[in-house]
Amino acid sequence: MQAHRPAVFAAVLGLTRAASAVGDFWVQSDFCARVKGASDDHPVTYQDPVTDKKTVHGTADGRKACLEHCLTYTATQAIVAGLGARALGIRVHPAAAAAALAISFGTHYAADRRVPGKGLLEKLATKTGKTNFYKLADFGMNGSFHLDTAWHHGWETAAALIATTSAKTR
Repeated sequence: MQAHRPAVFAAVLGLTRAASAVGDFWVQSDFCARVKGASDDHPVTYQDPVTDKKTVHGTADGRKACLEHCLTYTATQAIVAGLGARALGIRVHPAAAAAALAISFGTHYAADRRVPGKGLLEKLATKTGKTNFYKLADFGMNGSFHLDTAWHHGWETAAALIATTSAKTR
């Protein structure tokens, strides 16, 4: 049966947003969250919360931590959106789902690999006059976090549009 596109899109977008929050805040490890922006020029010292052991991480570890995070994030989206769509009787075309997940993975990695002075979001903030907001970390606000979230929301919306292009209801 042909799906009522706006309702299917809204359902898939809602599932994707929920999965995104779970993947970013519950599934992501403390190590990945702290080390994913490490570089040789800006190393990150990580203190294991269990052993208190300190280790120093550079570019290779930063890339690996960001990759691990994006893999678990995207897997969380695939599982939650897949199970949710099935429960709602929505059939998403596998190629459309794969394309949507690839967009989510790629744009998430690009945003989360936050090497100081070189990260995509910091560069975009600078080019759009949002540098002060990006650096804001006061008054209960964190500008880089909000710009990161807005970036992800925008790309998740595009991914949900792609995922639902050939969707059908049962």
